Order: sequence, then C-alpha cells, then structure tokens
Amino acid sequence: MITITRAPAWLAVQDLGWTARRAIGLPQGGAIDRHALAVANLVAGNPPGAAALEWALGPGVVRFEEPARFALSGADTEATLAGEPVPMHTTVTARPGEQLEIGEMAGGRFLYIAIDGGIDVPPVLGARSTYLRGRFGGLHGRLVRTDDYLRIGAPEFPSPPVGFQAPAELRLDYSRHVLRVTPGPQADLFAGEERERLVASEWVVAAASDRMGYRLKGAELQPGVTASAASDPTCPGAVQVPDGGGPIVLMADGPTVGGYPKIAVICDADLPLLAQRQPGDRVTFRWITIGEAQRLYRRRQIQLHTLASLVRDAATP
Repeated sequence: MITITRAPAWLAVQDLGWTARRAIGLPQGGAIDRHALAVANLVAGNPPGAAALEWALGPGVVRFEEPARFALSGADTEATLAGEPVPMHTTVTARPGEQLEIGEMAGGRFLYIAIDGGIDVPPVLGARSTYLRGRFGGLHGRLVRTDDYLRIGAPEFPSPPVGFQAPAELRLDYSRHVLRVTPGPQADLFAGEERERLVASEWVVAAASDRMGYRLKGAELQPGVTASAASDPTCPGAVQVPDGGGPIVLMADGPTVGGYPKIAVICDADLPLLAQRQPGDRVTFRWITIGEAQRLYRRRQIQLHTLASLVRDAATP
C-alpha cells in the first residue's frame, strides 16, 4: 500500500484505458502518454498496460507502507527517495516508511509512477483508468488527493534487479518538436495552401489545453465550407479546425464523434510528444503517408517488445 501524503493538482490512476468502447461513446481515456506508461511499467516489472499514477501540475510526496519496486517515466523531474536522487527509467526499491518526493517538472507535462504489481483499484468496463467527466474508474472516479491510500496488486512477473535502466534508444526523445501527420478525413475540404500552412507554420500550445484536447495558437486555417458539419467519428490525435481557424488536437479524453473538419491526424508514434508539451511550448507538423505512420507504429511496438525482453533477461536468476 502507498499513501499520498501530499498530492499535486493533478494525480490520477491510469492504465491504457478503454480500447473497445468507442461504439458506446466512451473515449479511449487512459494515460495521455501511453509510451511513458508502458516504459515505467516494464521497468517496474509490470505488463505495459498496468495501472499506474499519472502525475502533473506540481510537486508532492508518496509514502510507501510496504516494500516495493517502482520506476518513473515521462516528464523529467527531480525526485528523491529518502533524500536520495531517483533516476528516471530505472528500477528502484523502496522500504516501508520511505517517502518519494516529486519536485517540479523540469521538462514535460505528465510523470508516470509505476509500482510492481500495479495500482489495485476495481476495474470498470475492463479498465482501471480514471474518467473524470464520467465520474467513474480509478479511485472512486476522482483525482487522488492528499491522505488517500492506494493498494498495490500482487506482482505477476519476476522484477528486474535494482538499478536496471531502460536503454536510451528505447525511450522517446521528447525534445523533438516536429510531429508527423497524415491527411485527416476532411483534408480535401481545405485548399492546398491551407494544408501547406499547417506544416509551414509554428504552433504554440495554448493554456486552454487538457486531456480532452490541446488548443494550438498560430496561423488560422480555413476550410472551403463552414466548419460546422454533420458529426462523424474522431480519434486521439485528430487535428480539428473549429470556427475561428485555431486547430484543436483531440487527446485521450477527447470525444468519439465531432462535427468540425479534421485536416490531419498526428501519427500514434508522435502523439506522446504533443502530450508532454506544456502551455507555451512550440510544435510544427510534417506530412507523411498512412503507410509511413503504420511503420512508425510498428517500430515503436518493437521497441517496447525489446525492452520487455531485456527486462525478462535481467530478471532471470
């Protein structure tokens, strides 16, 4: 069990969310940076989709009430355990009573804390994620608060040894600001110069950005027809253009349908890069084909499979 002795403004239990519930209007949900969640889980000794803590918007403290192994991934932060620095992407062990102190984010937006055995909250519709707008999942459908305690599940697999670290080549380079996009389902509603403006412009993540969508400030994009149209399916990464021309990128808690034209879709492999951008950070776009996006996705999955193999080898007595 762990106790949150000081919670940040955002702290939620998340796993990979609901991958097969969009037909009933339920967003994908889950970790907004799915790659960071997977890396933290694997290094902690879990399956990549185990429930972990998604941490943002400030420092805080976690106290371990029992021995545990854990790992951090995602946003870069200064963390200490019992006063000693905790490296990122590394297997760390905690003794009962020791406190993990998380400082301000030095870079990035969401930190993931995975604990061997996973966070043991009741699954809802097949996932342990928190969906705040629906007020269900996670810990009673709400954010985790100061003085809350969370149970840890039983470890399923042998853990890697203390000090095991995910190789740098298997982690994301969050400093890369170019996001690769494929044409969206309504890309043909935008003239060629509008599609070119999307990739030629620099975009700034607006303060009005959250797990539902990231609003971008920069050039204005105008479709050849009114922005409001019949609703059709959406997905995380869809770049929709509402009236006014400022793009909004749908994120993990984004709607399943929408009526704004979608000029592009950020490829799944690059969506974590946007997820970790703070308000004021800048990004640009580059067109690629769907085939290229699929190859990038497969490459990212191969990286996770490779990391899982390294963990298994390291855990072998």
